[in-house]
Amino acid sequence: MATFAIGSRLLSVNGGVVNALLGSMLGTTLSLSVMDYNSLISAKIDALDFLSALATRINLTGVTYSDLLSSNVKVGDLMAAALTTQQITNGAGAATTALSTISQAVTGSSTKVSPGTLIDLGPFANLTVGQKPKVGASVSVFDLVNTVAQIANGSHQIATSVNLGLPGIANVSVIATIGERPVGSSWIAMGTQGVSVHTAQTRILATVNVLGSGSIASINLPVYVEVASGTATLNAVSCGHPNISTSQVTVGVTPGIVDAWIGNVTVADMTNFATKPNPPPATLVTVLGIPITGLAQAGMGNTTPTNVNFSYSDIQAGTKKTVTTTNFLSSLTASLLGDLTLNIAGIPIPGLGALVMSILNGVTSPIDQVLASLLSTLGIGLGQVDVWVLGIRCDGAVLVN
Repeated sequence: MATFAIGSRLLSVNGGVVNALLGSMLGTTLSLSVMDYNSLISAKIDALDFLSALATRINLTGVTYSDLLSSNVKVGDLMAAALTTQQITNGAGAATTALSTISQAVTGSSTKVSPGTLIDLGPFANLTVGQKPKVGASVSVFDLVNTVAQIANGSHQIATSVNLGLPGIANVSVIATIGERPVGSSWIAMGTQGVSVHTAQTRILATVNVLGSGSIASINLPVYVEVASGTATLNAVSCGHPNISTSQVTVGVTPGIVDAWIGNVTVADMTNFATKPNPPPATLVTVLGIPITGLAQAGMGNTTPTNVNFSYSDIQAGTKKTVTTTNFLSSLTASLLGDLTLNIAGIPIPGLGALVMSILNGVTSPIDQVLASLLSTLGIGLGQVDVWVLGIRCDGAVLVN
């Protein structure tokens, strides 16, 4: 048996972005530092210790994990249980202080989450809370908090502004919606061959205010990105005997397919997960009373799983491995701009279209950074997905007929 998880790592933390998005998902305001978030990323707690602390907190003792996982629990109780576990496991320190701040911020929240959307204990669900199977599940405190926030947000809209301090970009207004994970799936799963975990389908609309040049003061560029659910399936567990260090786990991983537009995507489009947007052109800039509109589409993705092997040392270290789509585009923004069709209201103005494209081509890399930063904070990779194996169990064999 093995325990494994799916998501996307934060390669570089931008405190302003994380505060804005995480705070919005939790329905509060956060003002933690980059150092605070890095401490939460580094801090590890045991998922089963967390569940035990949660059961104690909500007075649900003497029950099975299945009973606990199927209950509905306030976000404040989930954060408080995580804090208790962090304090017992790691003691005082920056991570404990940061988690305490988050816990206090959501104390009054009435939003409820089913713990089963976080953790699927598979064959161990019928154990009594407090009993621990011989398969580990050590999780990053930040990953736990972030996943709780995503699930708590439901399909509500996150609306905020961020300033990443990137060249050529004045401001970015963001609307994001996170769909539900496929029914019955969790962020972490314990089990045998065939068990799957999924990321949530995610949509962001980043309206980027690009600093202009010459007769164009600025350009408003609406970039819509939709990332479908990524999947990781436990394909094999190879148990080394008598030397357990030769054991390994194989996971089949498929990143979510990416669909991106420059166009007039509406707020209603963002929450309608039954239909993909097919937007009309968006007005990018108005010069001398003449609107210049633009429309573009690009995508990436592959539907064939990639097998990823985790050695015993990978498992012990909690190493995250990244799978990239086979037709990954080096720059999503460059692909969109390469497809961008400009319309200047049928009136030819020499050089104006070329000036617009020149300005936009100059901020290709910064816009890519904006998109990657926003999505990774929401636990999603752009054409990529991270998977990690948390534990392996190689005993407990039974004779079957």
